Amino acid sequence: MLRFIRRGGQHSAEREKLKKELFAFNKTVEHGFPNKPSSISFDPKLKLLAIGTRTGVVKVYGGPGVEFIGVHKEESPVSQLFFLPDQGRIVSLLENNTLHLWEVNIKDGNSVLEEVKEFSLEGRLLQITVCCMPSDCQQLFLGTEGGNIYVLDVVSFELLEHIIYQDVVIQNVSDDTKSNLGAVEGIAAHPTEPNKLLIGYNRGLIVLWDNKTCNADQTFVGNQQLESLSWHRNGTQFMTAHNDGSYAIWNINDPTKPEKEPTIPYGPFPCKAITKVQWQSTKAEPFIIFSGGMPRASYGDRHCITVMQGKKHVVFDFTSRVLDFFTISDTDDECEFDDPHSLVVLVEEELVVIDLQSEGWLTFNKPYLASLHASAITTSTHVSNIPNDVWEKIVKAGEVQMAETFSQREWPIAGGKNLSEEPLSKDLLMTGHEDGSVRFWDASTLSLKLLYKLTTNSVFLSESDHPEGNAGGEGDEDWPPFRKVGTFDPYSDDPRLGIQKITMCAVTGELTVAGTAGQVLALKLGEEEVEQTIETHPVNIVSDHDEFVWKGHEQLNVKTDAVKMAPGYQTQMVVQLTPPAAVTAIAHNVEKGLLAMGTSHGYALYDLVQNKVVATNCTLNPQDLSASGETPIRRKSLRKSLRESFRRLRRKRSRKEKTEKPRVEAVPTTDLDAPTPEKEDSPAAEEGAEKPAEEEPKAEIEEKKEETKTEEPERVPVERKIEARSMDDSMTSMVRCLYFATTFIRDGTTPTPTFWAGTNAGIIYVYTLNVPNEEKRSEDDVTAELGKEIRLKHHAPVVAMSVIDHDGYPLPDPTDVKNERTKAPNMSGGHSIVICSEEQFKVFSLPNLKPKHKHKLTAHDGSRVRKVSFINYRSRSDDNYSENCISCLSNLGELSIYSMPHLKNQIKKSAIRREDITGISSCVFTSVGEGFYLLSPSEYERFSLSARYIKEPMCMLELKEGMRPSPPEPEPEQPAESKEEEAEAKTEEKEAEAETKEECGDDAAATETPAETAEETAAAPEEPKEETTETAEETAQKADELVEEVDQLLAKTSVNDTVEGDETQQDITIDEVKDYQVEGEAEAEAKPEGEEQ
Repeated sequence: MLRFIRRGGQHSAEREKLKKELFAFNKTVEHGFPNKPSSISFDPKLKLLAIGTRTGVVKVYGGPGVEFIGVHKEESPVSQLFFLPDQGRIVSLLENNTLHLWEVNIKDGNSVLEEVKEFSLEGRLLQITVCCMPSDCQQLFLGTEGGNIYVLDVVSFELLEHIIYQDVVIQNVSDDTKSNLGAVEGIAAHPTEPNKLLIGYNRGLIVLWDNKTCNADQTFVGNQQLESLSWHRNGTQFMTAHNDGSYAIWNINDPTKPEKEPTIPYGPFPCKAITKVQWQSTKAEPFIIFSGGMPRASYGDRHCITVMQGKKHVVFDFTSRVLDFFTISDTDDECEFDDPHSLVVLVEEELVVIDLQSEGWLTFNKPYLASLHASAITTSTHVSNIPNDVWEKIVKAGEVQMAETFSQREWPIAGGKNLSEEPLSKDLLMTGHEDGSVRFWDASTLSLKLLYKLTTNSVFLSESDHPEGNAGGEGDEDWPPFRKVGTFDPYSDDPRLGIQKITMCAVTGELTVAGTAGQVLALKLGEEEVEQTIETHPVNIVSDHDEFVWKGHEQLNVKTDAVKMAPGYQTQMVVQLTPPAAVTAIAHNVEKGLLAMGTSHGYALYDLVQNKVVATNCTLNPQDLSASGETPIRRKSLRKSLRESFRRLRRKRSRKEKTEKPRVEAVPTTDLDAPTPEKEDSPAAEEGAEKPAEEEPKAEIEEKKEETKTEEPERVPVERKIEARSMDDSMTSMVRCLYFATTFIRDGTTPTPTFWAGTNAGIIYVYTLNVPNEEKRSEDDVTAELGKEIRLKHHAPVVAMSVIDHDGYPLPDPTDVKNERTKAPNMSGGHSIVICSEEQFKVFSLPNLKPKHKHKLTAHDGSRVRKVSFINYRSRSDDNYSENCISCLSNLGELSIYSMPHLKNQIKKSAIRREDITGISSCVFTSVGEGFYLLSPSEYERFSLSARYIKEPMCMLELKEGMRPSPPEPEPEQPAESKEEEAEAKTEEKEAEAETKEECGDDAAATETPAETAEETAAAPEEPKEETTETAEETAQKADELVEEVDQLLAKTSVNDTVEGDETQQDITIDEVKDYQVEGEAEAEAKPEGEEQ
């Protein structure tokens, strides 16, 4: 064994070093809108925005690319956030009544958000209900459930002894008002005198408190329950909002009554509470902005914010609940007016920023924090390295599209400095949505900005047609004057419009979009507005099944009149599949002008040049339930269930009648290459149990029985038994992947255009194509001949396929080769096909389809493949070195990389929770080794498997000198010996002080010193323990590295090595290959491979 280790040790070390240059798993950035937001705050000096969530996350945003994230130790909702302006600090209040101080500090040349201090209040009456930060930002006033107000010193982050007791505040109030005041509902700092506060209690009492003299200057009594307070900038007036939908204006010089009667804007009928109000002064009429206050009976379910300025009155109507809002202005404390220019509204599903300086109060197009889930995401596609001409057309079309919808003023939240380098390539992330739209996002940077939105519903006749959410149009009702804002719209006009598949040619910009009702749209980029009639071309996939009856939804009807299409993507034609089931796979060969489409009933090959059907194939079984038109559902027949039950009972009965035999147990292991024990009911387990009994005499069996009582049985790992799937499963007819390639199918000398189709039943159909040359392309027909039919033994669904050339490179897109975007493949022969099923990967030679390499996944760790991509990984230090690998995501949420063609595992990391089915199913890989998956309905998590391409936030927050002390520098670590000596010296010093004080008769000192000494003595020995723990961890790590090295060397002789000779019968691979091109033979079965080991 040692010789074996020595022999392979050098090679393994070199390979491990190379793997670190190629592969590295990192979660880099979260795109989109934070899930479950709960609070918001803004720093007007540094122009930073902070959002807290119900999961304890704090995210701080500045300009595009400036982003900081902090996570609380406790997963408690963030109820309130407070910036310390111009300091790069933020205070967070959690629902568990704890306060946390965060700082943006510089670490390794990059600014990060760090928690530096924490404080908590305990007790039911100490539950914090409201906070207030005065303009000097030295103290934070904490209003509580019990009515008292505590003062937190922000610098030391400790409570001051000064407490504003409720009894003292209301001592000059009448007895009727004193009873049951309720919790502190609002605290508002005086705009010009920092020592004065406006304190409002739940039952309507409001007190102007002088914190310097600890005296109540004025007392105001409201008739309704108080909800919110807001000062006017002059400091002599303030506004109150109440639970009956009214607001009132008070003057501090007249506490007896409001200046005028309380106003109910949407009365006289009962209204909901106004939850927050802001009174902002301008040179003209002031702004009055409040949330809520809608009539209960008519619009009680609306989520609204009202903005009034003189005669101008708009009710902004949102599609989700309003959480908080604030205004942004560029004025300072010395200015006479507030002059707000932007209104920022946080609702549950999005952030909306309204331009108060524009004529129609338009919304901003957000450069980040986009509502990815404006309509539910149904599919996504990533396209890398978009040419400049295509990119400019898309960007220009988006600018024209958004010119009338959004404000053209600069984004008002622009704090921090983005240190990220300019992207080397332009990348697109396209998301398909439930409402039939496709959104184009700039994935080149960290912001994920929306570039363009394509809507497909304009091509079809729909039952209803709602205006866009941001169109700015007035509602049908004259009062209240509603206006829909925001992009979040959870409702779909027609579920058949949902997008299922998207494919795009990066060179030409040609786009193909497939939907839920069998509609496939071919689109091209146009720079001018056009008006034309859309042609529809029906394709019947089940034409040879006369008995088929579709009982699902009807197909969408294309408009017969001319359709006006704006600059951007314009529909050229629609291919309508029959039956109109959801499209499950799509492939577009731009060079040949061919389009392949697959559904749960079969697939079709279509000629886009001549608008003709080239070939169709129905993959339905006669017993398939979907033949009746029902939605495919996994079901097990009653006959099959009964048959399996009787077989199981028969096997158990036969085992009881046989002589007892020694059992060989399997070792439970987590090794990726170690198989799991077989079930007792499986045939292989029975065979393994019967063989020893037949070969050994009974006497030996009895002896062994005695030995097994005293000795531990030998533990032998065995492979997990994988039973063949039933062909009667109603999902087997689904087409999972379609693929075009020019390779060797007829012979090994002449490459031929081919078309491949893989199904859920583990069947792969291979067609040879005859495509006329360019001169006769529009005249002669394209023909497709079925060349081979491959059937996998266990009928595992085919997830992906790729042909690799003699050098191990996947065949590139012919359009990229033609435009010199990539090098041409090696067409001298020696091609192979990589087939990725849900259960294993396998490589076969072409054209004879002999097995070369394999790797089993399900048989080893029980995982199933969900997403696969063929990626070229480049070294981070050597530009000329790269490796082609298979990137895989399993149903366990594990990301893996396998080399090609030998299928050796290079890296395996747990990335997504196995319970997160949506996240796993939404994953999409990029061509350079990055990926995206849905972290929540509104967020994409970006990750990287490549050591070269890692996009992480690189930003800097520059603070003015003296705004806050610099973070303390970490002390250099001392050796363990010096730490022990220092601790002993401190202990001796304390003991000496204690003895001295005792001799002097200092009783107080003698009483305190032993406690301090005990604390020091108890704390001192802990320091060397850390050194010991670290040493143990290092030793364990070295042992793990040695074990891992041995495992890698042993893997060379594992079952996943190169296949030599015949394989066993039970292998999950080809069961048969039908060759339709052999003259005189209808089919030729491939050689069976044998049993699994």
